[in-house]
Amino acid sequence: MTTRFRLAASDDTFLATAARRYIHIVDIPRVPDDVWDMLTAEDALVSWSGVITTARWTSPRPFGVGTTRVVTLGGIIRLEERFYRWDVGSRMTFTVDAASIPGLKRFAEDLTLRPIPTGTRLTWTFALEGNSLLRPMLAAASPVNRWVTKTIAQGILSRARHESEETPR
Repeated sequence: MTTRFRLAASDDTFLATAARRYIHIVDIPRVPDDVWDMLTAEDALVSWSGVITTARWTSPRPFGVGTTRVVTLGGIIRLEERFYRWDVGSRMTFTVDAASIPGLKRFAEDLTLRPIPTGTRLTWTFALEGNSLLRPMLAAASPVNRWVTKTIAQGILSRARHESEETPR
């Protein structure tokens, strides 16, 4: 049994105001429906991120508000996610309900897809807050967290390009 540390629920206000917030914008040369399919695939995250070692949907399809997923980072940190927004093809937002490590107070992510002439603009927002003991470490680690979240957000671009190369023309 994995140790579980409960986190406070996050919402849109938290996503907009968190002290540790990382926003990454990635232009992907695929239509929004294709990008959505990549984000909701069985191998979502692990197929393009070296940081995410496992990701398992724990709700049956079709997904929607209330869908859950368990994600493991680096084979060590386990996060239990619950989606509170699910706008098929355009936006998904989740809060982390529990983590396998102590110290996190709140954690959420928001992914927005918008069509652009060259494909899709993905705006991926990561927001996290630690308890009073973890806050100074999160502040010190902010450049590393920015880099890690950027690699996760930009990883989908590599997958999209790879899939485009495999698709016969």
